[in-house]
Amino acid sequence: MGKLLAFGEIMLRLSPPGRELLLQSPRFDVWVAGAEANVVTALARLDHDVGLVSMVPDNDLGRSAIATLRGHGVDTRTIQVGGERMGLYFVTSGAGMRATDVVYDRAHSSFAAAPVAAWDWDALFDGVDWFHLSGITPALGPVPAESAIAAARAAAARGIPISFDGNYRAKLWERWDSDPRGILTRLVEQADLVFGNHRDIALLLDRDFAGHDAEQRRRDAAEAAFAAFPKLTTIASTARHVETVDLHRISARVDTRDGHAQTDEVVLAGIVDRIGGGDAFAAGVLHALRGGGDSAAAAATGLALTALKHSLPGDAALFRQADIDAYLAGGLDVRR
Repeated sequence: MGKLLAFGEIMLRLSPPGRELLLQSPRFDVWVAGAEANVVTALARLDHDVGLVSMVPDNDLGRSAIATLRGHGVDTRTIQVGGERMGLYFVTSGAGMRATDVVYDRAHSSFAAAPVAAWDWDALFDGVDWFHLSGITPALGPVPAESAIAAARAAAARGIPISFDGNYRAKLWERWDSDPRGILTRLVEQADLVFGNHRDIALLLDRDFAGHDAEQRRRDAAEAAFAAFPKLTTIASTARHVETVDLHRISARVDTRDGHAQTDEVVLAGIVDRIGGGDAFAAGVLHALRGGGDSAAAAATGLALTALKHSLPGDAALFRQADIDAYLAGGLDVRR
């Protein structure tokens, strides 16, 4: 394997301690966050060569974020320092029948304000054999959207495979006069692997896949996406059923043009933190595929890593291969 490079904003996540409401007490727990940062952090912990293209301010917040990522094994040499502020977001963890709530404070961040010309893709893609980005970057505004499209086109022109995680964030798209379908379509057109379910595909194709049983709905959506996007080879997704904030049922699936692999549903009880679960799934799928695994291995590994992430506070899945192996082996007793 060569190097996997991701492009996206590094943020700080602030959460009240435990299950408190926002500012119920004047304290926050703070983690380095961001969808692409989460993916490369998880992959670095699994011994992949990964880097992140981003920008943070030249202050203690930005330097601490870089140091944290470097400490996990991420190549941070492609993270620029500049701009005015660090993107923030606040997560109030739910409990029982109270849902988790997110408040964004990321407008005009260093990354969001960076011009398209800030990214020299000729230099950045040197030695890279995989590129990953998500739908969060174009949701930040017209300039980040143009930057994401330029990055994807530059990777595709070099023959670098591209994975794209839809990560639809309505609160971000609604902040500006955006065209989510048009912009996301231009990105998916360049992708080899897409992380998204039938609802994401319905948004892209302006088509309703409701009314089918769950199995047929997912396959119909996948086949429609493959027909619409000739470059696309693989679609990875999860199906989540929320009973309470602390009890979810989740399964994973990987569709290819020739068929699909589907896991059994697992029950996640006593959830500690679900934020970042989708990024963990993406990292698990990439970990398996880049290691030569097939669709079944990718689905199983993606589900394993997302299940483990639900046991850990913060945004990133900080697990090793031994943790995935133990999960797949099914042992829940104390490991001595």
